[in-house]
Amino acid sequence: MPAVTVKDVVIGEGRPKIIVPLTGADVPALHAEASALAGHPVDVVEWRVDHLAAPAGPDQVGAVARELAGALGGLPLLVTVRTAAEGGARAIDDAAYGALCRAIVASGAADLVDVELFRDEEVVRGLVAAAHDAGVAVVMSSHDFAATPPRAELLARLRRMHGLGADIPKIAVMPADPGDVLVLLEATWTMHRELPDVPLITMAMAGTGVVSRLAGEVFGSAATFGTVGAASAPGQVDADELRRTLDLLHRAR
Repeated sequence: MPAVTVKDVVIGEGRPKIIVPLTGADVPALHAEASALAGHPVDVVEWRVDHLAAPAGPDQVGAVARELAGALGGLPLLVTVRTAAEGGARAIDDAAYGALCRAIVASGAADLVDVELFRDEEVVRGLVAAAHDAGVAVVMSSHDFAATPPRAELLARLRRMHGLGADIPKIAVMPADPGDVLVLLEATWTMHRELPDVPLITMAMAGTGVVSRLAGEVFGSAATFGTVGAASAPGQVDADELRRTLDLLHRAR
């Protein structure tokens, strides 16, 4: 089975892992969101740095990441700077993006770091190398909030991520109709057969795409995003409901 191990969580083994985002605008809000996770089925926590109300520099981001990691009770932490070009809350140039992500890696707090595929290639390669040197796994991502690219383009992106050293390639797309969801799932299954030792995360967003978040394991997706409180993308499902469905489908397999 394809697998990436972070703390005691193995992504790519067993049922898909549930990743829950924290989107607080400041440190007190982040602590409140982290406290609210208790008692819910959370495998990995994602901190969305771009949702901070006051943009923080590299040193501040590193310090907050360490503080947050200490509040999570041992849960693995994925740290993400989602840029406006990928549907995030902050517009940022490649140099500043690279500096923030390097600070996240250097903080020692992140178990995984999100690296966007469509940043400057030199920045991407440097971040992958820095993360791997520090023992941090790389989730390399591509998001399309406007449409679902053709199957060939989805596969090209996933293959490119793998070629750049991603530990976990990730793609999220916006479907116009159920046919687009099938395109995403077919691309996932094709990539899973092609690279069976590489865990993938794929999803179609919004209500039409919810089925991809629930049944991704069938097609080769190793994790999905759920909510405890606010969602960070359209179509995310309550983590408790999500866990019940994932368990049902996993047992059925």
